[in-house]
Amino acid sequence: MLNTTTFVGLDVHARSIKAVALDAMTGEVRSATFGYDAAEVAGWVSSVDPSAKCVYESGVTGFDLQKRLSSMGIDCVVGAVSKMIKPSADRRRKNDRNDAEFLARMLSVGNVVEVWVPDDECEAARDLTRALDDAREDLKRCKQRLSKFLLRHGLVFSETNAKGQRKKNWTAAHWAWIRSISSPDKADDEVLAYYIDAARQAMEDKARLERLVEAEASKPRWKKRVDSVRCLKGIDVTSAADLVFEAGEFSRFKNARSFAAWIGLTPSEHSSGESVRQGGITKAGNKHLRRVLVESAWHYLGCSPHSKDLAKGQAPDPGARRHAAKGVRRLVGRRAAMLERGVHKNKANVATARELACWCWAIGRMVENG
Repeated sequence: MLNTTTFVGLDVHARSIKAVALDAMTGEVRSATFGYDAAEVAGWVSSVDPSAKCVYESGVTGFDLQKRLSSMGIDCVVGAVSKMIKPSADRRRKNDRNDAEFLARMLSVGNVVEVWVPDDECEAARDLTRALDDAREDLKRCKQRLSKFLLRHGLVFSETNAKGQRKKNWTAAHWAWIRSISSPDKADDEVLAYYIDAARQAMEDKARLERLVEAEASKPRWKKRVDSVRCLKGIDVTSAADLVFEAGEFSRFKNARSFAAWIGLTPSEHSSGESVRQGGITKAGNKHLRRVLVESAWHYLGCSPHSKDLAKGQAPDPGARRHAAKGVRRLVGRRAAMLERGVHKNKANVATARELACWCWAIGRMVENG
């Protein structure tokens, strides 16, 4: 940073890029407009100052431009948009040039929090687990549409077993019942067939993506960390893969608290002077991992404090496995203590999820440090 005197802000859109270069020594400002072409941007930046440092905001455009510019020898970072505080006066004069100049000025004074940029393999692994999450949501919607279509027509699955207990939905018996339904109106039969096909296709897509995630998690780069994190109860292959792929490197977080904050599981706070007020969790961070950990934390409501048995082919780090056993005992005991104090079950579960995130970080760091 000390050897750089030119700072370039890039306002990046799907089809255009607005660039503003700021010379910190003279105050001179230059601007240019490009299509989404990294080569043009790199050529212009090199003509202004080959040692210039560039920045653009994190967002839907991802890391593609940063990777392309870096491959061309241009120093470029991605700034965390959630950490940028813009002047209130700029709200009434927003345009691409002002936005790009604001980024350049923030970078020149060191007020840009840089986002960690994953490599191509890590980003591809992330995309795979996120696609699986999308497939789960699609399956949920397909089942919801099918069940509500039947309900609108007064059709409810009510078969019972030998003990008189009602059989559950989406079992083989439930599907057999659905396929046996026929309607006097041909249009309703066509709609039912469509909903059945959509649900079946969503189930197949979900199963296929689960196999792909498991195959990715078994690669040498990820396997040791995934197998070690799986030693915590409530975490299976796919949820462990979510944690490892999204984190990329646990060592990039300086401590467990910062990892939990990145996921958004830390309490919000509004304190001043002697007044200390804490509220619900911030929910400012990785929404996907937050949901995974909150769901995993429910396992500690009734599981035993004993260590988790290894699955077939699971080969965790021995030290990490011992640490995970301590984590299971701690989480089970703490969850029971909160319930004894009368803490609401949902609040207790989120608190468990927060500590579970910290144990995941600790285990990941142990494996990375050997």
